[in-house]
Amino acid sequence: MSDEWWARARAAETARARAALAAFAAELLRRGVAPGPLRARAGSARYRTDRVGWYLRADGSLGVGPAGEYYVLDVAPSLAGRFRGVSPDPAEPPWQVGRGARDGESIELPELLRRRLAELG
Repeated sequence: MSDEWWARARAAETARARAALAAFAAELLRRGVAPGPLRARAGSARYRTDRVGWYLRADGSLGVGPAGEYYVLDVAPSLAGRFRGVSPDPAEPPWQVGRGARDGESIELPELLRRRLAELG
């Protein structure tokens, strides 16, 4: 298969994932679940961010903003970040979260969102 085909497939997957995240955030807001401050991490260290939203994973490694922005909250260690905080940029969301991870850590985004919606309210 050509590189162009893979690029189109990836773009379609990202578009579906963005739509799912936006619907998830809208549903939480509709239910009155307020977004909270998101914290980034580097190993055991935690960093303040200027982002708000909800965590997608219990370990705090992924978050979603009120407009459906997808954040990977694992950052490189930084002394400056410990004092000033960090500002993670929104990332392209995958349809399969944790692809390539250990067995049992990979999950399709809609299933992850369904579980988090049940947990958050």
